[in-house]
Amino acid sequence: MMSLRNTKQRDLILSIVNSSYSHPGALDIYNEAVKLISNISLGTVYRNLNRLVDEGLIKRIKTPDNIDRFDHTNKHAHFICMKCGSIIDLGEEYLFNLEKIDDNEVLDCEVSFKGICKNCKKKGC
Repeated sequence: MMSLRNTKQRDLILSIVNSSYSHPGALDIYNEAVKLISNISLGTVYRNLNRLVDEGLIKRIKTPDNIDRFDHTNKHAHFICMKCGSIIDLGEEYLFNLEKIDDNEVLDCEVSFKGICKNCKKKGC
């Protein structure tokens, strides 16, 4: 059984991910969490992130720089810049809005478009 302290830490980490639109990495989440729970460790953040992903409460996003980023589970797609690693949310209008495909129930869909963002194009990266 989880202790109250772990539940508070886990709830805080979940709240940070769900309220962020920046697709934070573990270190970003730790830096926010430590402001509210001063004795939280980076290891605790990693363990809780892995648990939250395993439980389907948040999603892990793989980026070109090999840093895991985390996101809420609302329906949306991503555009990931292959140069700078920025992640841009794309709404449901970019997805097929299908409840069923050939009588198979769709439970989840992950869509990521990869390319070069407009900022990197302007810089000539």
